[in-house]
Amino acid sequence: MNAGRPAPLAGVRVLDLSRVLAGPWATQVLADYGAEVIKVERPGSGDDTRAWGPPWWGGADERMSAYYLSCNRGKRSVALDIASPEGAELVRSLAREADVVVENYKVGQLARYGLDYASLSAINPRLVYCSITGYGQDGPYAQAAGYDFAIQATGGLMSLTGEKEGTPGSEPQKVGVAVADLFTGLYATTAILAALRQAESSGRGCHIDAALLDVQVAMLANQASNHLVGGTTPTRMGNAHANIVPYQVLATADGHIVLAVGNDGQFQRLCKLVGHDEVATDPRFATNSARIAHRDELIAIIATWMRQRTTQAWCDLLEPNAVPCAPILNLPQVFAHPQVVHRGMQAQLPDARGRALPTVPNPMRFDGVRAMAPQAPPTLDEDGAAIRAGQGWKPR
Repeated sequence: MNAGRPAPLAGVRVLDLSRVLAGPWATQVLADYGAEVIKVERPGSGDDTRAWGPPWWGGADERMSAYYLSCNRGKRSVALDIASPEGAELVRSLAREADVVVENYKVGQLARYGLDYASLSAINPRLVYCSITGYGQDGPYAQAAGYDFAIQATGGLMSLTGEKEGTPGSEPQKVGVAVADLFTGLYATTAILAALRQAESSGRGCHIDAALLDVQVAMLANQASNHLVGGTTPTRMGNAHANIVPYQVLATADGHIVLAVGNDGQFQRLCKLVGHDEVATDPRFATNSARIAHRDELIAIIATWMRQRTTQAWCDLLEPNAVPCAPILNLPQVFAHPQVVHRGMQAQLPDARGRALPTVPNPMRFDGVRAMAPQAPPTLDEDGAAIRAGQGWKPR
């Protein structure tokens, strides 16, 4: 953040009782925005993701998985057995002075230890308490364990993802990253910020019920609307788009390219650039609605065009003429991309031993400055002695 100016969430205290991804992702975002975050972990093993390797960072005595490192920047760690009277009391002590609690235990589990919303809000009425579960706090599936993969399946995303139905060997596919978890973490973050604003004016916090399944259904976006409005059942289309044509992956002379033509003007420019204006004026293809109706005929024509040049040659021709396209990069190519390098989307943080830990920073900038907590993810119980000694929260 800007030197001399407090971070947006400076002074906000977040007690993180969550593990794996959705909750830690939310609390990492809050840490990047300046909140103080204390992460409570199981003694001995800590957050489940600490063991989700390889790859690993650090030596055998303090190694952490790359997965864990991706979502725990900017936090302090204390190892507590919340099922013990001493552990539960320390959590309550921290919660008395906290602004936010984030947890992702099974519904009702924390009530056994007096750490549920009702118990903690009784000692801290302004507390914003966010519960993240697979299926929500109520309903017939409330007690079911929720994992991103299962939520992508149950929530309809996998029915839309993968090669076109009927393609030999094809099957429904999950997305390559845990998008239900990540979206839930971001939705939870926005809800927490809204609730903090409300608590400032009313003096009362609230209980946020964040369910992965709810989020997955919400993020179906246009596909859900296609079904609800049009009465259709969207199906897998590979890399094609249900509502726009041509908008998909096509083979080139040396690989593949994404062609993302979003309107009639872009389509006309594409046809002109390849020397086939007549295709743009053909009644079958002149409008997007017509192109959807004649999708297979048009894609067969464009596919022959694309195979005549390399991916880079197409990008050099189309991009300067405002025809959206892109190469498909692997991760080494992504982090070497000049725009990614220019925007600083790979950074380093010093770990507990002073080594430079590589990380992907928060994508948001405030007045041109990247939002990123300055502390590397903590080793297990790295701050436990101080927190157990009563040195939990920093002075406001």
